[in-house]
Amino acid sequence: MSALPKEEPYYTYADYKEWELDEGERFELLNGEAYAMSAPNTKHQAILMELSSQFHLFFRGKPCKVFPAPFDVRLFYKANESDDTVVQPDIVVICDKEKLGPEGCRGAPDLVIEILSPLNTAIEMQQKLELYREAGVKEYWVVDPENNALTVYLLQGDIIYTKNYKAKDTVDVKTFPGLNIALEQIFAE
Repeated sequence: MSALPKEEPYYTYADYKEWELDEGERFELLNGEAYAMSAPNTKHQAILMELSSQFHLFFRGKPCKVFPAPFDVRLFYKANESDDTVVQPDIVVICDKEKLGPEGCRGAPDLVIEILSPLNTAIEMQQKLELYREAGVKEYWVVDPENNALTVYLLQGDIIYTKNYKAKDTVDVKTFPGLNIALEQIFAE
């Protein structure tokens, strides 16, 4: 990575889009702070593909669209590019076509899915949960490949409903009635 200025303690989307990164190098901005992202492992990618496929098939021919990473989500979009939070969740579902810009999503997706990697921290996940809630994301999933588990957060204003699932469970996606995800397929090796 050559052009990420180290003397700057606070970054905006305008800064972020100017960085010259090495191939495969990715960053997220959380409240103006840059976080390097590690390359996903094989199990992570297998889960990503299976989940993306199931969501894509459900939404085919419908107004909602599914986007896998890398895909920039500017949670608190500002046209002047002064927004300071840009995330790259593993999967997002966006139903409002007005939120789609050439660079990615401008505002909160309807559903966000993060697949944990060994470098994710509990603090990072808690910080993202709060950002997603504040931005207006309706549903947030955290997939744990190591334990074949899923935590679903339904975000309704200041109220957060949490439900945990194991590999043999089926998830009824609350934000999208009729969409059911069998986790056994997701975690199959």
